[in-house]
Amino acid sequence: MIPLFPDENIESLKVSTIWEGRAKGGTWFHPRACLIPGEEHPTVLMTCQQIGGSDVFGPVHESSSPDLGLNWSDPKPVPGLGRRTLPNGTMEGVCDVVPDYHTPTGTVLAMGHNVYYRDNVLTQPNADRYPVYTVRDSKGSWSPYKQLPWPGSRTPTLYTCGCAQHVNLPDGRILIPMTVSHEADKPRSVCSGIYTFDGMECHAEVLGDFLHLDVGRGLMEPSIIQLNGRIYMTIRAEDDHGYVSVSDDGLRWKDLIPWSWEDGTPLTMSTTQQHWLVHGSDLYLAYTRKASANANVMRWRAPIYLARVDLGTMRLVRETETIVLPLIGDGINNPDTVARMGNFHPLRISKRESWITVGENLRPDWNGDTLLARIRWV
Repeated sequence: MIPLFPDENIESLKVSTIWEGRAKGGTWFHPRACLIPGEEHPTVLMTCQQIGGSDVFGPVHESSSPDLGLNWSDPKPVPGLGRRTLPNGTMEGVCDVVPDYHTPTGTVLAMGHNVYYRDNVLTQPNADRYPVYTVRDSKGSWSPYKQLPWPGSRTPTLYTCGCAQHVNLPDGRILIPMTVSHEADKPRSVCSGIYTFDGMECHAEVLGDFLHLDVGRGLMEPSIIQLNGRIYMTIRAEDDHGYVSVSDDGLRWKDLIPWSWEDGTPLTMSTTQQHWLVHGSDLYLAYTRKASANANVMRWRAPIYLARVDLGTMRLVRETETIVLPLIGDGINNPDTVARMGNFHPLRISKRESWITVGENLRPDWNGDTLLARIRWV
């Protein structure tokens, strides 16, 4: 029997539309979800927000699904995660939020970072940026957002953890990857820190090593995952590569390795985040890259691929590469008709199922559908 998918671990793949933005206008962007356990069945909680320009985001909203993604509630604002006017007239908002269920406290910890606008245009992109978090209790009430404290002695000009997968450690502490800049307009670095969380507040405990790349804006938007006692970090960069690093303790990181195929041929990527999925003892990377069908799409942000990682070489197994969310349109002759999908998020539902969610972005109107790719594992 010939397998239906390149990777033998994938039994089926189905893409569904959560909200129709192509036909109705707008798009629910940054759709990121977590699974909340329940006595009878789990609930899926998703945060999302509208986008109306380059990094111009509306208030953060929440939606929930009682039936594992078949139906979703209408998005409603998360209290305190809108915009506020500062004394100098600048608007401060929150974006890039990722919710995650914290088992020891029975709460959802949602982390993103602050952002500034003037005349509805992004401003101060390299200064006074920091992670923020808010807590949703078991009754569905959200706390006011707070700044995530810096775990080192010298607070940087910029540090963020937006869009990131983090690791909940067995003892209840949280390992969080971060993008950092100690000087405005200098290349950024990535690192990780360990935090305690008591269900109400996060407290900084220890800071790890820094990884550097002096090209463009440096390294950004790291995501981490734990598998078989090791921590893996994948990192966005601006030199036509994405990078991976490995750690035994989540704090001390080995040298950067560019994402490559098994034969050593590097993947061509362009300043776009990557994320992780785990199935059993196998590690998978979700990513975008340059290919024959998307050569003229901005940053090659469609389609979204998934491939298995060779844990011995930290390279991707080429024959397992699967298109999870396909490119729709003509990425060569008419790339502006192709929806960009660079801001996606993975979620493990069960041993048999994983998701990738994404909000499409079609220029010039910033419309697009909100999509859910449901991966069924063998």
